[in-house]
Amino acid sequence: MSKNLLISTLFCTVLFFGIQFASAQNADSQKKDLALKQPLYLKTGDTVAIVAPSGILKNRIAEIERAKSLLKSWGLHAVVGDHVFNQGRHFAGTDDERCEDFQNALDNPKISAIWCARGGYGAVRILDKLDYSKFKVNPKWIIGYSDITALHNQVHTLGFQSIHAMMCTNLQDDTETIKETISTFKNALFGTPTSYTLKASKYNKLGTVSAPITGGNLTILHTMLGSNTSIDTSGKILFIEEIGEYKYHIDRMLQSLKRAGYFENCKGLIIGDFTKVKKNTTPWGSSIEQLILDVLKDYNFPIAFGMHAGHAKDNRALILGKSVNLTVNNSQSTIIFKN
Repeated sequence: MSKNLLISTLFCTVLFFGIQFASAQNADSQKKDLALKQPLYLKTGDTVAIVAPSGILKNRIAEIERAKSLLKSWGLHAVVGDHVFNQGRHFAGTDDERCEDFQNALDNPKISAIWCARGGYGAVRILDKLDYSKFKVNPKWIIGYSDITALHNQVHTLGFQSIHAMMCTNLQDDTETIKETISTFKNALFGTPTSYTLKASKYNKLGTVSAPITGGNLTILHTMLGSNTSIDTSGKILFIEEIGEYKYHIDRMLQSLKRAGYFENCKGLIIGDFTKVKKNTTPWGSSIEQLILDVLKDYNFPIAFGMHAGHAKDNRALILGKSVNLTVNNSQSTIIFKN
């Protein structure tokens, strides 16, 4: 072999292995990026802040008192934001007041979790006012669903897990009727290993995947598109739920997400409750399940229908940003959160 050929061979060999090493490092880096940081699970004696970043809490004092009692029964302390019962038109106080309560909870090192009193509308109006500098040093659980999806999105873009679970106003219901809602919330808060088994559905798309779960209310996910708080679904399992929408509007939102590339690198989809679907004068012509499948027909990731999470009474907790094993087969679907 000539000297020049030997040098060329060695050069190509070094270049090849260099590229392989760089690709492996990049893959490892991407895996690390997917793993969101977990706040500390709660323990007896910890403190939970109750705040109202969204809708008004008119005549809801009883529910807040029940929420405080529930936390106390778990060995936790509760503090209620100064402005929770304020009234600012549609909202629980002005934007500045709602932001102040939430910011105080973010900054206070003695607060281990922030429990949102209710959803409705309004969280988006305070997103750009919040400063997460102290939260990043001392992260804590942010808890809620529905409109609180906006806040879940924000902390996820910052790299932290949060809890999609019941809110204080859910305690308007007899606790006997929401046992699973309450117990799974407690499990998520205290770090009890969590798994769910869903009934088989003829609409399911079979498969197995392991990835972090993210998502929330479909409308809020849709309205976050194009902003710096729109979540990256690449390499993740997306969860969606909705309430009070027409089927054509659900289709429109899903089509918008699709066109924005939301599903291109998604690893799986979990469908929560779609409740109180409105009837349009022109019938849609298919079920919600078929509507969703029609939008996603070009993708091969597993889809599991029947997760009890969303606006129904049975609203089971999900730790958003935490990795799960999702298995969808002919007999059932399982969602197992990794320790």
